[in-house]
Amino acid sequence: MIVGVLFGGWSSEREISIRSGGKVASALKNRGYDVIEIDVGRDIVEVLLKNPIDIAYIMLHGKPGEDGTIQGLLETMGIPYTGSGVLASALAINKVFTKKVLQSSGILTPLFMYPISPDVEPFDPPYLIKPISEGSSVGITIVRDRKDHSQAFHNANKYGDVFAEKYIEGSEITVGILGDIALPILELVPQNEFYDYEAKYTSGMTEFIIPARLDPEMTEKAMGIALEVHRVIGCEDFSRVDFIVKGQNIYVFEINTIPGMTDLSDIPAEAKEMGIEYDELVERILKFAIARYKII
Repeated sequence: MIVGVLFGGWSSEREISIRSGGKVASALKNRGYDVIEIDVGRDIVEVLLKNPIDIAYIMLHGKPGEDGTIQGLLETMGIPYTGSGVLASALAINKVFTKKVLQSSGILTPLFMYPISPDVEPFDPPYLIKPISEGSSVGITIVRDRKDHSQAFHNANKYGDVFAEKYIEGSEITVGILGDIALPILELVPQNEFYDYEAKYTSGMTEFIIPARLDPEMTEKAMGIALEVHRVIGCEDFSRVDFIVKGQNIYVFEINTIPGMTDLSDIPAEAKEMGIEYDELVERILKFAIARYKII
């Protein structure tokens, strides 16, 4: 079986995608698979026609990997793939529609407003201005003073449409989903104001606490909510749900359908805490897809 690892692309997360893809490709080779590494460009159809693969292992962060685009293309070409399908991917990458689904499902998420303008503040500060469809905290600003609203809007608007979300000061945690289980909870204590791009991908910029400093009841609650979010959105194989915990409330602010798989990424750390080493984690994700498509 030939596994094509798809990475790179043209989103703001290209560099991280290349790092994730390289690590995943190495792990698959270590487990004995034939691997073709594919840096996805606009010529991806021609590349796939010239390099036939049996299954695609998608490690494209952001567009076109997490928005359903590559999934739709692979389905059209009859190529099985890892991870969530077209609908779940397109839904999860859009933070506003994700939050609407969460609200309709009774899942707590921070108050938000969309659409917003560069001239009118949506809430009393503090609040966040975010791009609707970017990952890795790209383009996010915490607005603590009204005079900073317009600049925050324009910073986010470089990456597409934007929305506002009420800022909740609390503990940041993340819960990975692998198959149908929730992994141990990871607590994130960044040196920066929040868990931004620099804090995510620079060694030493964030303290990782695993298991998170939650009592057993809150731990069980957070893991249960993560699984519910994964299922409500319709995800497959793996995902990662990000939360803010304040008091007894657990707020979901997004779900990632293709979370990072770099040396500093969250899901590998959570899996390791559970006794699953990196190479095994990568193979498990592949085997979920193989079983779903009944390849073997």
